[in-house]
Amino acid sequence: MSTPTRSASPPGTEDLPATAGPPPRPTARAGRRRTLRREWQLYSLAVLPLLFFLVFRYLPMIGNVIAFRRFEPGGSLFGESWVGLRYVRMFLTDPTFWQVFRNTLWLGGLTLVCCFPVPIVLALLLNEVRRRSLKRFVQSVSYLPHFLSIVIVAGVTLQMLASDGPVNHLLGWFGHDPVRFAQEPGWFRTIFVGSEIWQTAGWGTILYLAALTTVDEDLYEAARIDGANRWRQIWHVTLPGIRPTMITLLILNIGTFMAVGFEKILLLYNPLTYPTADVISTYLYRAGVESNSFSYAAAIGLFEAVIGLVLITSANQLSRRTVGTSLW
Repeated sequence: MSTPTRSASPPGTEDLPATAGPPPRPTARAGRRRTLRREWQLYSLAVLPLLFFLVFRYLPMIGNVIAFRRFEPGGSLFGESWVGLRYVRMFLTDPTFWQVFRNTLWLGGLTLVCCFPVPIVLALLLNEVRRRSLKRFVQSVSYLPHFLSIVIVAGVTLQMLASDGPVNHLLGWFGHDPVRFAQEPGWFRTIFVGSEIWQTAGWGTILYLAALTTVDEDLYEAARIDGANRWRQIWHVTLPGIRPTMITLLILNIGTFMAVGFEKILLLYNPLTYPTADVISTYLYRAGVESNSFSYAAAIGLFEAVIGLVLITSANQLSRRTVGTSLW
């Protein structure tokens, strides 16, 4: 009777256990620790920004509790007694609040519609300039207003539009009577949006010019071979190339839709222009700081923050579903 033959094992494997397998894979926690030890210098750079946001952005949110408590200056930091939605009902039934709410929507909408496209157009025009000297000169001139203080910008604006200012002198040459721009409520929105364009347009082109450098030159070459002129190249190559940057900045601008520039409005407006110039932020300043109604102002500020959160979340979801680009 023949005995069964045993299959030969590869040399060097006779002593290995039968259940030996691949080495265990490192856990995710161990991988994170290893990465942190290896790149701790890079992570340390984020400590100060995180502390800044923690101290100046997140910790102050605790103060929103006074929107539901009676707060008196000099008393408890978080209010004396619980009043619930009393202050919310107060501003919801206040006609003055709804007037400043409409003014905020008007100024925020005009600022978004007028100021957002201007940096894009300016960046596209600068991208077409071939003379470096001319391009640098235009960039320097357009960037300069951003570095000016808002106090200086407001002062220059008021001096230019004064009754005896350069604008009225120019109108006088054409036989027009002087116009009181700073005292007319109907002119305030034009003045504010115009000063915003002048101050922010040049600085806003920096991100778009940086995005334009990432557009593949081969796409322009292919478009020229297909017979596309410069306008066609801009429409079909340049704009799609910078679309993620445009969408990101649009979402951020929509998120700050309600936070219309407080400092500039405070410097430009006066009691005569309150019907069109008074916005939520200036109304909060007068109600909270000047009138010491801190709980009432906190309730309005919380309402404004909720609207901003809804706007930026909705814009992000809409952008993700329509164009496939979003912040998160």
